[in-house]
Amino acid sequence: METALEMWRTRADAFSSVVARTGDWNAATPCAEWAARDIVDHVVSTQLEFLAGHGLAGQMPDGDDPGRIWRSHERLVSGLLADSAIAGKQFDGWLGPDTVGGWLAGFYGVDLVVHRWDLAVSQGLDAGLTGADLEAVDAAMDMFGEQAYAPGLFGPPVSVPDGGDRCSLVLARTGRRA
Repeated sequence: METALEMWRTRADAFSSVVARTGDWNAATPCAEWAARDIVDHVVSTQLEFLAGHGLAGQMPDGDDPGRIWRSHERLVSGLLADSAIAGKQFDGWLGPDTVGGWLAGFYGVDLVVHRWDLAVSQGLDAGLTGADLEAVDAAMDMFGEQAYAPGLFGPPVSVPDGGDRCSLVLARTGRRA
């Protein structure tokens, strides 16, 4: 069974790959009113908010280089998840009992997958979504149910033409048109 750190690393490394290939941080993304830099800001700030809520406060790295901000944050989270006491810290979340590691690797890991696609699209890049990535997003959307469409989470599902590929079908559940 994959540990929270291993799952996080898999998803963070793939996100990092797209971050490293991002050349235009002001490019529009599939997220309405967000530029590429806003994707990184969202990912980092929401994870920091979660960590702060569990007494694991980190700070938004200084500067305005989204790549550097992401790399600094990724090192923070990887370091935290390497500590089994932190990764195994239990809490009652909005989906029921969980652990800090499970939530970072699971909920925020799926967020990394979806936003990796958003960032890649903004740059005209292939996000490299794998079957495992799509399965994780699909399973998360099943688990979230209607709560997935609460304000600040995912946009309402969009329709996909008949014969749409698996990527299009899964991303459509998150309000995205692949």
